[in-house]
Amino acid sequence: MTPETKYTPSGDVFIAYQVTGQGPVDIVLAPGFISHLEHMWEEPRCARFFHGLGSFARLIRFDKRGTGLSDRGVGFPTMEERIDDIRAVMQAAGSARAVLMGMSEGGAMCELFAATYPEKVSALVLLGTYAHAATAVPEYADPDVQAAAILRDWGTGATLPGFAPGLARDEAFRAWWARFERLSASPSAVIQLRRMNAEIDVRPILSSIQAPTLVMHRTGDVRVRVEAARELAATIAGARLIELPGEDHFLWLDDTGTVMSAIRDFIGATQAPVEPDRMLATVLFTDIVDSTRRASELGDAQWRSVIDAHNSLARNELRRFRGREVKMLGDGLLATFDGPARAVRCAQAISTDVRGLGIAIRAGVHTGEIEVVDDDDVGGIAVSIAARVSQLAGGNEVLVSSTVKDLVAGSGLAFTDLGPNPIKGLDDPLRIYRLSA
Repeated sequence: MTPETKYTPSGDVFIAYQVTGQGPVDIVLAPGFISHLEHMWEEPRCARFFHGLGSFARLIRFDKRGTGLSDRGVGFPTMEERIDDIRAVMQAAGSARAVLMGMSEGGAMCELFAATYPEKVSALVLLGTYAHAATAVPEYADPDVQAAAILRDWGTGATLPGFAPGLARDEAFRAWWARFERLSASPSAVIQLRRMNAEIDVRPILSSIQAPTLVMHRTGDVRVRVEAARELAATIAGARLIELPGEDHFLWLDDTGTVMSAIRDFIGATQAPVEPDRMLATVLFTDIVDSTRRASELGDAQWRSVIDAHNSLARNELRRFRGREVKMLGDGLLATFDGPARAVRCAQAISTDVRGLGIAIRAGVHTGEIEVVDDDDVGGIAVSIAARVSQLAGGNEVLVSSTVKDLVAGSGLAFTDLGPNPIKGLDDPLRIYRLSA
C-alpha cells in the first residue's frame, strides 16, 4: 500500500512529502534531479531501500519543486529555494533535527542545508553525489548537448544506460524507468533542470559543515565521477568515505545489503552534535556614501531625521527578505541571511528605497562561516570579508563575492565581473562582482 502523500507550503509553491517508518531517528531523503514519491514504491528495489531505512528511522521523503507531485512554480528552482523546501518539509513533518540523506543532485542541497542550519542536522549521508556539477557530471560540461535527444526520447527509458547500465536490458525495470521519466518531469522541464543543475557549485561551503558525514560512491559510477566523492570526503571535516565496486549510479540497487548496513551502522554510532557556535550565513554590510559631508550640509536635526528614515526603510526590507538585523552602524547596517539571493535582493531594495531621502548607500555581500559571539552579535572572517567588499562599492552599488555569485545561480540576478581584488585577511585576491541593474 502506497503511503499517504501530503503537501506543505514553501514560499509560493506546495511541496509533496511522505513519512514512513517509526524509528527513533528522523531521516530526510533528498532525491536526485527527478523523482516521484508514489511511483518509486512500485519498483521493488526502491521499496526495499525505503522499507530498510524505515526499519530503524522515521523516513521523510519529498519531491523537489518542479518535479514529481510537487508544484512546478514559475521558472526553475535555485539552491536557496531548494533548501527552503527541506526546511518546510521538516517543519511540516514535526522534525526538529534529522539525518540528511542526499542522492545525486540532492546531495548538494543537503550539503548547503547542513552548513546553513547545523542545529537541524545530526548527520549527513551523501550517496553518489558531488559539490561541483560541471566537473563531477561529464554531461554537464555542456548541458545543452543532449537537449535534442531529450526532446526526442524522454519518456521511453532511453536514458537508463546513463544511470544504471546493469539494468539496461531488464525489460521490467526499463518500463518502470520510462514511466518514472514521464511522471517526474516533462522533456522541456528536464532540459531546464539540467541547465540549472549544471551551475551547482557549493565547494566554498563544504568546510563549514559540522555534522558527522558519510560519503558513499561507486568507483565506476557512470554518471558522477568518483573523484567528486573523494573531494567531498577530503574537504568535509572528519567525513568517512566508502567506495563500492560497480557502475550503477543508484546505490539503492545494491542487493547485498552493504549500503543499508553501512548507513545503519553510521547513524547508530553518530552522537547528537552540540549546539553550534558557528554556521554558514550570508553577511550584508551597507553604509551611506559621503555621510559626514551630508550630515554637515543638513545639520544635526535634519540628518537625524534622515538616519531614522533610513533605518526604518532598511528594517522593512530586512523583514521582507527574512534577514536578521545584527546592528545598525550609525550610517549603515550589519545583517545576516540564511540565503544569498535574499541578501542581494534586500541590499538592492534598500538602495532603491533610500534614494528618495537624497542619499545613496553602498553594499557588500559575502557568504561564509560566521561565529555566533552572543545573542546579539556575530564575528569571524566572513563578517570581515563582507565589510571589505562593501568598502569597495560606490554609490548605489551592490558588490558580492564570487561565493555569493556561484550560490545564486539560476536566481535571475545578473552580475558584472570586476576581477580579483586583494582583501585584508586573505592570502589570495577575492573575485568581486557588481550587481547589474
